[in-house]
Amino acid sequence: MLDSYARHTIQPAIEKGAKILQSAGLSANAITWIAMLIGVGSGVVFSLGFPIAAVAILWISGYLDAVDGTLARMTKPSKWGNILDITFDRVVEGASIIALLLVYPDAYLPIALNLAAILITITTFLVTGNVITNSGAKGFHYNPGFMERTEAFVFFSLMMLFPKAVSGLAWLFLVLLLITTIKHLRDVYVWLRKNKID
Repeated sequence: MLDSYARHTIQPAIEKGAKILQSAGLSANAITWIAMLIGVGSGVVFSLGFPIAAVAILWISGYLDAVDGTLARMTKPSKWGNILDITFDRVVEGASIIALLLVYPDAYLPIALNLAAILITITTFLVTGNVITNSGAKGFHYNPGFMERTEAFVFFSLMMLFPKAVSGLAWLFLVLLLITTIKHLRDVYVWLRKNKID
């Protein structure tokens, strides 16, 4: 939700970063790779016992993930860039979940269910984006949800920083992911009915 409705508040900082990295000779796709590697590094750092550093690294990855899309739109967006971006987002989320599972084996069930729920939620998000006609700046229709990437990072960060609250946070994350899945399905169903498409 924050990605869709609050992005404009930090967009100037994202654009500034895009211009700086462009002047350094980096392409949007190169930044996508860097963001992914840093994001995976966050999971590694967390599993080694450094939660504060892991959270900081995770958010650097998230910032660069926003910068790459902005730079692409400033220069030349590409389908390949869209594919890399979406794929690498899941790699980072997977690395975070795996790290949480390794560090918090007692909360295995809700954390593992989070991974399954992310898989289902992103599937409905992508299918919705493929079906509904795109009218935005992104490479496909971006359907807002209660849980988007920023909210996922908030939950990952809280789970990394507050071990005693992990199970409760993971169950709450699961519920919000499922609500988001239902919203995506409802939105695409309403759009199909409105446009008289079976």
